[in-house]
Amino acid sequence: MWKAIKPNYKNLRVYQALVLLLFFGIWHLATRNPQTAFFFGEPLKVLQRVWQWFTVGSGSLEVGFGDHTWFTLSFPAEIYSHLLVTLTETMLAFGIGTVFGLGVGLWLALSPLTSAILDPYIKASNAMPRVILAPIFAMWFGLGIWSKVALAVTLVFFIVFFNVYQGVREVSPVVLANARMLGANQRQLLRTVYLPSATSWVFSSLHTSVGLAFVGVIVGEYLGSARGVGYLILQAEGAFDINTVFAGILVLTAFALVLDTVVGMIEKRLMKWQPKSGETERL
Repeated sequence: MWKAIKPNYKNLRVYQALVLLLFFGIWHLATRNPQTAFFFGEPLKVLQRVWQWFTVGSGSLEVGFGDHTWFTLSFPAEIYSHLLVTLTETMLAFGIGTVFGLGVGLWLALSPLTSAILDPYIKASNAMPRVILAPIFAMWFGLGIWSKVALAVTLVFFIVFFNVYQGVREVSPVVLANARMLGANQRQLLRTVYLPSATSWVFSSLHTSVGLAFVGVIVGEYLGSARGVGYLILQAEGAFDINTVFAGILVLTAFALVLDTVVGMIEKRLMKWQPKSGETERL
């Protein structure tokens, strides 16, 4: 009997679901007191609010650039237009930050002199609290999506940059020497040695960058926006509607997990050559 219910990789999802149910159960019991519920919300009302967002009412979103509207999208429920804006901002920030972090990380890792010259400025930029840049980006790019994208890019960029930089710098000198001995030029070294070495570091940073991209976007929506899930949460906070606040957090968490799962699937596809955990020790 114990062997059947003992936690293992076959029943992993079952135990993960049980942990979630346990969390909601404790939350429900703890918030039966009205005073406690005022501060922590009620899980049933939170789930009810999420359901209403996706099933009740209607929404629309004007798509364009500047003062010009190209077309208008109509949605069957309230949340879709806000969710589309937040996800668009997050994906743009995630993609732009990753590309720039990868490019700059490779460049400086392969150019030690340039890296030494720019090192204090990169450290100073990374140490700067990026939240203070939000009002500046709002002045530069306006209150549209690009001010939120710019803020989130600054969070994603440094995570990817430092991981790529470290991954390239830790390439084995023996592997490099062997590749050069076989006649590999700089382009071939980049493709067959440096990039594979940095790939595992890149994907490690991407899992962290998913959450940071959402953080940057939501902070930007807090400081100035008329659309987005962060805007809905801000409106709910102003009305002391804690259930709607938790509903927004729940929706954002769910989509962050979806995006992280997509990154994990891409990682498994591109990292087939890497030994799985434990295989190296067995060898």
